[in-house]
Amino acid sequence: MKLFPVTQISAIDQYTIDNEPIASIDLMERASLHFYKKFISLYPHGDVSVLVGPGNNGGDALAVARMLIKDGREVQIYLIVEEDKLSKDGRVNLQRLKLIKDSVSILNAEGQFSQISDDDIIIDGLFGSGLNRPLSGLAKSLVQYINELDVEVVSIDIPSGLFGEDNASNDQDAIVMADHTISFQFPKLAFLLPECENYVGEWHVVNIGLHTAIINNTPSDYCYTEPEHIKSSLKNHSRFAHKGHFGHALLLAGNYGKMGAALLASRACLKTGAGLLTSHVPRLGYSIIQTAVPEAMANIDRSDILISEFPDLDAYDAVGIGPGIGTKPNTQTALRELMESLDGKPVVLDADALNILSIDDDLWELVPDNAILTPHPGEFDRLAGTSNSSFERLQKAIKFAKDMEVTLVLKGAYTVVIASDGHCYFNSTGNYGMATAGSGDVLTGIILSLLAQGYQPLEAARTGVYLHGLAADLLLDDSAEESIVASDIISKIGVAYKSLRG
Repeated sequence: MKLFPVTQISAIDQYTIDNEPIASIDLMERASLHFYKKFISLYPHGDVSVLVGPGNNGGDALAVARMLIKDGREVQIYLIVEEDKLSKDGRVNLQRLKLIKDSVSILNAEGQFSQISDDDIIIDGLFGSGLNRPLSGLAKSLVQYINELDVEVVSIDIPSGLFGEDNASNDQDAIVMADHTISFQFPKLAFLLPECENYVGEWHVVNIGLHTAIINNTPSDYCYTEPEHIKSSLKNHSRFAHKGHFGHALLLAGNYGKMGAALLASRACLKTGAGLLTSHVPRLGYSIIQTAVPEAMANIDRSDILISEFPDLDAYDAVGIGPGIGTKPNTQTALRELMESLDGKPVVLDADALNILSIDDDLWELVPDNAILTPHPGEFDRLAGTSNSSFERLQKAIKFAKDMEVTLVLKGAYTVVIASDGHCYFNSTGNYGMATAGSGDVLTGIILSLLAQGYQPLEAARTGVYLHGLAADLLLDDSAEESIVASDIISKIGVAYKSLRG
């Protein structure tokens, strides 16, 4: 699914009105109907208070109120402007509403806020996605009043007061804190950024039938990865295939006290389908890797406790380095020499490999164009400098991927894979149980396996991130987020594959 900034969404709306063609009031009716259907699936019972703002978001709210009344629900309507200050389509919907309900309330002073019942479900239709400055005055006071109530709040399209993308300059005390946000056609980019979570709540997208031609023809740098894309990207294999057809991966991982990282990445690599895996580990890790991952071949470093060298690369189809390797000088030298020897071989750089890059700027000229980097936000900040907001970090990451000509996997709740041309692919799988030690090592092993199997770097990153999150989601069938550990994720990789192929 393409994602668009709110200015582009507005243009898509207008194109739909002009070329479907459809009157704006009828498009509003269609959008409101889809909101209504989703709302009643979430809240089939209960009285409702509807907050109505001056723009088209308020017009949507009035249409939804009418639909709920016709459904037999008890509904109270509260406008924050006089009736003649509503948008054109808002005024039409108010007149339609008055045919079945002859009274609405106008809130023009803070003392009137107490009219809103704290037993009702609140539908927030105050302000939509076109907002470009923080709320103030009465609107801000109303938002603060609503946020203090112990009630369920559902926002139409976007929580009132929230900007569609960058909220760094917004007034954090002037944004509705919704329990659910029902968004029209697309999620807003802000929904995917961590600082907006408390405002957006759980978000849902309803298809309101915007014109497919303009959606397809409007360029966007942002995409939300859905299962259909991953299903279509999975390789099909011959019945007569053998392990040589599935690639030979080389993983350099582990040091004294961190052999667990090597084990997790190795297991994940094999479980994802690599035909062969050689794990290069410190000498102390020989018996550990041979015992815990018998399917992997072991290559032993001359150092007892760290990575200081690597084997000849000719035998390998892809290389992964970083999990648990530390940043000692010998390991820094080994990483440099590895980079000099890759000769175009695909590579995934994670964890301490990234930390070494952050302390040795000269190494960057050796990072190949097809490299995959998998930093979490802290590691990325060490690479590119700290950011004041997630949106700023995202823009830095886009520039970074383009400047360095790499595929960047910026890990988080909606892990974003950024291609070397700057296109961003937000992941749609995963849960907070993945915020656990070793989860990133598992992802490295998954992506390395896909690279070895012949996936191109961008597809290896997108598919790997999706499988990683899907495996964690499948754990919730009989577990809870709090109990997930990284090895559990590995145990569900096969089921994740099966669900995609099924």
